[in-house]
Amino acid sequence: MKLPVIKHLTQFIEENDEDFVHETIETLEALTEVPSLKDEELDVIGELISNMYGAIEVNTMIKSGTPQKEALNSFMKRVLGSIDK
Repeated sequence: MKLPVIKHLTQFIEENDEDFVHETIETLEALTEVPSLKDEELDVIGELISNMYGAIEVNTMIKSGTPQKEALNSFMKRVLGSIDK
């Protein structure tokens, strides 16, 4: 996951609508079923999907009253903590 991408997507959600991101995730998930995709292409799609889910989660934290910077930092600490285990 990349914090700058999640931050940008969070801004996109704020300016537009979270539904756009959900629909994009659904589209990307459907693309993963194309049998001719290479592993590298699947990795890129997976990275995009995980960043979008991260942005949705950060947006949820912001909507519940957490300042954006704190929400982003908290989310990334959780992600990094789960990787270390």
